[in-house]
Amino acid sequence: MPSIFHLAFHVHDLDASRHFYGTVLGCREGRSTDTWVDFDFFGHQISLHLGTPFATTNTGKVGEHMVPMPHLGVILQMAQWQALADRLTENNVAFVLPPGIRFAGQPGEQATMFFCDPSGNPIEVKGFADLDTVFAH
Repeated sequence: MPSIFHLAFHVHDLDASRHFYGTVLGCREGRSTDTWVDFDFFGHQISLHLGTPFATTNTGKVGEHMVPMPHLGVILQMAQWQALADRLTENNVAFVLPPGIRFAGQPGEQATMFFCDPSGNPIEVKGFADLDTVFAH
């Protein structure tokens, strides 16, 4: 079994976060208390704790776009990525960087999209046709 990544970070509102991560993203909720909640974030564990989210700045260059740094993310198979992009669009999620393809025809060709959770935490989701090419250069 591959290792499971864990990331804990702050959110303003657990109810809004439960809706976004559980209903909009389709992540399964795990353990929780009055001050935090865990989610299965596409096979990895995230823990959302009440507090002040980390500060971000648009200093990450993705192609010709500047994106929020730092950000969290996940890499999905292309079909799963497309289903999530469709789900986000249907739920009127505002994209920082709308779904699109970069590095077309090159090693590492990928789909990508950036959006934020209700607390402003930036998320990038990448899609690959072949996960064996994630580290291709």
